[in-house]
Amino acid sequence: MNTVSAETYAMRRREYIKRIGPEGVAILVASPESTRNNDSGYPYRASSDILYLTGFSEPKTVLVIAPGHPDGEVVMFVQDRDPLREQWEGRRAGTEGAVAQYGADVAYTVDQIDEKLPGYLADREQLHYTLGQQPKFDERVIRWVHSLRHRRFKPSGAPKAILDVRDIIHEMRVRKDDAEIAQMREAAKVSAEAHILAMQHCHPGIYEYELQALIEYHFTRNGADFPAYTSIVGTGANATCLHYNENRDRIEDGDIVLIDAGCELGFYAGDITRSFPASGKFTPAQRDLYQAVLEVEMSTIEILRPGLPYDAIREHSNRGLCQAMLDLNLLSGTVDQLMEEESFKKYYPHGIGHWLGLDVHDVGSYYEPNGDSRKLEPGMVLTIEPGLYVLPDEEDAPEALRGVGVRIEDDILITEDGYENMTKSCPKSVEDIEALVGQNAQS
Repeated sequence: MNTVSAETYAMRRREYIKRIGPEGVAILVASPESTRNNDSGYPYRASSDILYLTGFSEPKTVLVIAPGHPDGEVVMFVQDRDPLREQWEGRRAGTEGAVAQYGADVAYTVDQIDEKLPGYLADREQLHYTLGQQPKFDERVIRWVHSLRHRRFKPSGAPKAILDVRDIIHEMRVRKDDAEIAQMREAAKVSAEAHILAMQHCHPGIYEYELQALIEYHFTRNGADFPAYTSIVGTGANATCLHYNENRDRIEDGDIVLIDAGCELGFYAGDITRSFPASGKFTPAQRDLYQAVLEVEMSTIEILRPGLPYDAIREHSNRGLCQAMLDLNLLSGTVDQLMEEESFKKYYPHGIGHWLGLDVHDVGSYYEPNGDSRKLEPGMVLTIEPGLYVLPDEEDAPEALRGVGVRIEDDILITEDGYENMTKSCPKSVEDIEALVGQNAQS
């Protein structure tokens, strides 16, 4: 359920128009529909950039932003109203809806694009458009630009440069506005509730897909559009595979279950990982590994604040995990040696987190244009997700840790004076997890 107001979308478009300036024009093209098999398609999910500026979620859409154009600055090309197709495929907004509901100054049907769109490119210095994503549409754009440059009787100025449309809009998206933060808090809340539900119902003998079903049921029941990504429910050695998603195995007594799942609510993603003992009780070795990851996660969250370089987050968490690997007898040497040699990647092969928003791995650079590490700012949302993964055949590791994977992940909003953990309602202390797991289990 999308709660972002029309005025918020209008405010974003005004800011985007200001940033590309009167010499620029932008073209944003909807994500293509994808075939699952034969004549069945995957559920359609709209382009995040078009969603950010309009909230419009239909396929085949092209959004044009033309600052100062006399016919209108916000132009949408959309599917035409078609009663027969709508009876089969669902309602369409059409050109009237694009104007009345989604902020377009003028709207055309997609079959008018070759006739109408080139006029919005005329006499512009820069075209903001991403080449290489949709080759067939690239050909049309290049043809339009070429035609403007080579009109025999009425030559018009054509864009002299094509700039990546993502550069400006992604910088806007990396700092969340109040409407986005409200939406993300709700996505975090529903995601946390789903994890709690899974822990409560877990017991040896249940299958991974049963926990996945409980989680995704809770997402849908609370208005989520989709899971924000393919849910990961990995038991035992499956938890050591970072993006495991088969979710078919039986959960056994003594296993650690790793669940990485979040809902997409109003187009915004939640992203939580919790790891817990299937039986409701960690073994001593499992507890030691889990507590080591938890302490790194919590200490990393505690340092977050405006002005902190992103690389400092990596440095802090990497050093903490290196010390944990030494304490657990997974590696030998010193923290400095492990950092210099990057030998810690044997048990921790991924980064500490990522931006979060309309995309689960959200957009925005981690570095400044001069190469310096980007500093955190209020409104940024990121995940913190350290982990340790000991493969089942890892002969150099203590036997009691082989086949154990643990990751703990929370969604963090950077505030004016520090941070807000948006997923803090999801338990993660050893004591809270052991008290929760299996509460509602039915054999």
